[in-house]
Amino acid sequence: MDIFKVITQELGVKENQVEAAIRLIDEGNTIPFIARYRKEATGSLNDEQLRTLGERLTYLRNLEEKKQQVLATIEEQGKLTEELRQQIEGVMTQVALEDLYRPYRPKRRTRATVAKEKGLEPLANLILLQTADQPLEEYAKAYLSEEKEVQTVEEAIAGAKDILAESISDQADYRTYIRKVTMEEGKVISAAKDEKAESVYEMYYQFEEPVRKLAGHRVLALNRGESEKYLTVKIEAPEERILQYLRKQIVKEENTYTAPVLEAAAEDSYYRLIQPAIEREIRNDLTEKAEDSAIKVFGKNLTQLLMQPPIVNQVVLGWDPAFRTGCKLAVVDPTGKVLDTTVIYPTAPQSKTKEAKEVLKKLIEKYQITLISVGNGTASRESEMVIVELLKELKKPMQYVIVNEAGASVYSASKLATEEFPNFDVGQRSAASIARRLQDPLAELVKIDPKSIGVGQYQHDMNQKKLGEALNAVVEDCVNHVGVDLNTASASLLEYVSGISKTIAKNIVAYREEQGKFTKRSQLLKVKKLGPKAYEQCAGFLRIPDGENPFDATSVHPESYQTAEKLMEQLGYSKEDLRKGGLKGIRKKIADIQKLSAELEVGEITLEDLIKELEKPARDPRDEMPKPILRTDVLEMKDLQPGMILKGTVRNVIDFGAFVDIGVHQDGLVHISQITDRFIKHPLEVVSVGDIVDVQVISVDLAKKRIQLTMRIDQEKK
Repeated sequence: MDIFKVITQELGVKENQVEAAIRLIDEGNTIPFIARYRKEATGSLNDEQLRTLGERLTYLRNLEEKKQQVLATIEEQGKLTEELRQQIEGVMTQVALEDLYRPYRPKRRTRATVAKEKGLEPLANLILLQTADQPLEEYAKAYLSEEKEVQTVEEAIAGAKDILAESISDQADYRTYIRKVTMEEGKVISAAKDEKAESVYEMYYQFEEPVRKLAGHRVLALNRGESEKYLTVKIEAPEERILQYLRKQIVKEENTYTAPVLEAAAEDSYYRLIQPAIEREIRNDLTEKAEDSAIKVFGKNLTQLLMQPPIVNQVVLGWDPAFRTGCKLAVVDPTGKVLDTTVIYPTAPQSKTKEAKEVLKKLIEKYQITLISVGNGTASRESEMVIVELLKELKKPMQYVIVNEAGASVYSASKLATEEFPNFDVGQRSAASIARRLQDPLAELVKIDPKSIGVGQYQHDMNQKKLGEALNAVVEDCVNHVGVDLNTASASLLEYVSGISKTIAKNIVAYREEQGKFTKRSQLLKVKKLGPKAYEQCAGFLRIPDGENPFDATSVHPESYQTAEKLMEQLGYSKEDLRKGGLKGIRKKIADIQKLSAELEVGEITLEDLIKELEKPARDPRDEMPKPILRTDVLEMKDLQPGMILKGTVRNVIDFGAFVDIGVHQDGLVHISQITDRFIKHPLEVVSVGDIVDVQVISVDLAKKRIQLTMRIDQEKK
């Protein structure tokens, strides 16, 4: 198999792009580095394309390795024909390879192996010849043996049937056909184990849908309902059609004596051996595809969450709401440093609202707090009401933001939080985290296991290793896309930078603490275990805003410093111009990019990137994202009326819709059919986590705490 060609066709790109990308991956370069600094070689393949390429490369290489093992095993058995070799070398999936290998795979003890031990294989072969001219019982007599425990002719024929059934089930062509027809015409059917039991799976108590049409989120729901013992799930195949096919393949002669036995063997083979295995395979395949789709959605949501714009130059009060134990507060300065922490008890059972407001007023005055960041967990609604009352009493205008606190408690109890705040309890750490995730969502959220951030569906049910790898890749892409301040970044942020391991990240922080601030990128080479390769991979993503060389504050890679200097010189700019905030209008000064590229001996794509960076050095891509909604008033669920139009923030996007925070503590669901007037396959085509959207209330169910919303708002009403 030509792996280059296969990947080229799958990605729909040129073969030289794939060859270059594979070479760079094999040389140990990271995906963010290749995507950003090797565009010339790969023809600008982006992070997503490169990660897909990397996954397929691993899969196909593993497949090739497995093929060699299979060929060697069959050859050892002396059963490898040229035709079989070509078939094995030509397969494109692990499933197809397993089908071909099945007859030669070392088997555990089965009914067929027992029958073979009893010497019944010649009888099975005789039946398969379909030339019997007398009842099979007559032939079977020759195989009766006390020693081999074949007591009767019926036992002999039954043993021969077991051998035939296993032989039928080992045929790759039969399995391929049965799998295909089950996928195309089969149905997934689920039923309740107890129809009276109340559960979230009630819609699946009497459910059936064609296998080929079953949506990923339904697959995952059925799996969970089954594992929680509410549902029984099975695949109903077009059995009569399959059995007819098997009969046609196996019964070649209408022999009165052998045809009934062969038909019975085919039926037994299907029901006992093929059907359960195919059902398992199809369900595994459906689950894998559903997981891949869910992981993709999770990844897109996580990207949007991590790329939310930071709220800069604000002193923020982080508020971790609670009832009995009180609301934990943390005051955080614009750099993220915690200035003060305390606990207030404005909520039940203490309800010390007046005292709480006094404490808050003193904190606001003392630290000149400009914004309150409130977690959306337990007692958030009650805390919000206290904040709104307080804002009305203040002399200066102030606002608050409801922050998704998913994962804050996980972080608070983590080893990392204990190291960061050794003298704080979990509540104080959580309040600090809630404040900081508003100031710089990316820097704060990287401290939390991405799976705990809660922007997906069924994340606990899927392959945790695969989910973890995919989400870590998303975090890595986001961190490198934004870039990191080398002198302020935590070890947990640094370890996501291209080429930097956990150990190197800690060594960078240790070096900073011992030697003081980095003044130039090249000092990184003095950090323990950070060699030339790691430096090449990470340097462009690490920034020194006030360093000796203004290029160190940009995403220009040290390997391009000379080119950048020549470019600036040629266009009449100095390094000081760059330090003052960028070379505005530099692009307009270039008449012929092709000519300039040849003069500077640099590729056009690299040159375009350099120009873009010098024009707006260290620009933050998050600035283009929608800003969070700042609030000054509170709305309750009971205030909602059908027809009301509100602004909201998309909190989660799933296969069947999007959950939108409209400021009433309970997120409302916009079903996929209510997102837009046009047909869409997935909500992500229209909305993303963090989007600010206009929605209209369709219905409110106070008892079930459900809000139905629509984004298809009548333009006149709007």
